[in-house]
Amino acid sequence: MLDRDGVINRDRPQSVRSVAEFELLPGVAQAISLLNKAHIPIAVITNQAVVGRGDISLEELDRIHQKMQFLLAEQQAHIDEIYFCTDVAVEPNFRRKPAPGMLKEALKKFRARAKYSPFIGDALRDLQAAVDADCPRILVRTGKGLQTEQQEWPSRLNPVHIFPDLLSAVQALTETLDTLQEPFYTLDQPFVR
Repeated sequence: MLDRDGVINRDRPQSVRSVAEFELLPGVAQAISLLNKAHIPIAVITNQAVVGRGDISLEELDRIHQKMQFLLAEQQAHIDEIYFCTDVAVEPNFRRKPAPGMLKEALKKFRARAKYSPFIGDALRDLQAAVDADCPRILVRTGKGLQTEQQEWPSRLNPVHIFPDLLSAVQALTETLDTLQEPFYTLDQPFVR
């Protein structure tokens, strides 16, 4: 499971508001292609309050996601499912990160076991959602990742595996696939905070 802004695409100060603003980060298509070739389903889990605030329409969000899939397809990669929450952060919501709702929906859809299904994000709310869904946590240093890494966070979020970007995280996860039967998820200790 992957966060979108800052993990897959270049993050914007006011969020991605148009198709023209959507730009894949370097190495992302290769990372997703590696997961595709390993037959690992990929779900994007993203808060999109930009819709809830009325900054963009649901149709524009759909066009942005179509562009994401198009750019990935150009490099023989694809996302299997996209989960998004358009609610604004005014009231607690079971789906909006840091709540685990969207992660749990993806786990159910793919019949995946949480403890073997890492969530890769760049923000504290991603780590919080992952721990509350019982998923392993991976932080990438793209997007807000460097700032997040420097923050103090509750010890309950640990361990967090930290990588420079999505490609390096996926390479670490997929390197051991040939030797594994179950679980898929395994990382070496040097990456743990």
